[in-house]
Amino acid sequence: MKIIKYTEKEIPDVLDFEKRLRDEEDVWGWEIDDEYIKSVKASFHDGRFNDTVSLLAYDNEKIVGRIDACILPSRFDGSVKAYLDWICVVKSSRHKGVAQALLSELKNKLKEKGIDTIIALTASNDEAQRFYKSIPDSEMHDTGIWINIK
Repeated sequence: MKIIKYTEKEIPDVLDFEKRLRDEEDVWGWEIDDEYIKSVKASFHDGRFNDTVSLLAYDNEKIVGRIDACILPSRFDGSVKAYLDWICVVKSSRHKGVAQALLSELKNKLKEKGIDTIIALTASNDEAQRFYKSIPDSEMHDTGIWINIK
C-alpha cells in the first residue's frame, strides 16, 4: 500500500473509488453527478482549499482509502487544530490497517504544520465507532451537530 497526496490528477481514480464504495455498500448520501465532479475539480483552483490535507491510499493501483482534513484556526483560544472531514475505506479493504495508515500519515502531515489536535465528527454506525475508539491517544468529547445554512 502507498499513501499519496490527493491532487487534481487523481480525480479519475477518486471517482472510481467512490463508485466502488457504492458497489460494496449502499449507504452514501450524495450522487456522483456532473455537478459533484465540477465542484471537486473546482476545489483544486479555489484558494479556500489551500489549508486542506487530503490523502489517498492505493493498493494494486486502485484507491482503497481516503482521508480529508482542514486546518481550523480559532481566536477562541488562539489555537490551530485540524478538522477530520472524512476517512473512508472500501468495505473489501477494511480491517487491514488502511484507515490506521491514513490517519498516521495525516498526523505526520499536520505535525509538520505545527498542529497537535484533530477534531472529528464520528459516524454513528458500530463499525465506525469501533474504529474511532481504537485510535491511540484519543478521547471522545461532546456531541456533534450539523447546522444547515439556508
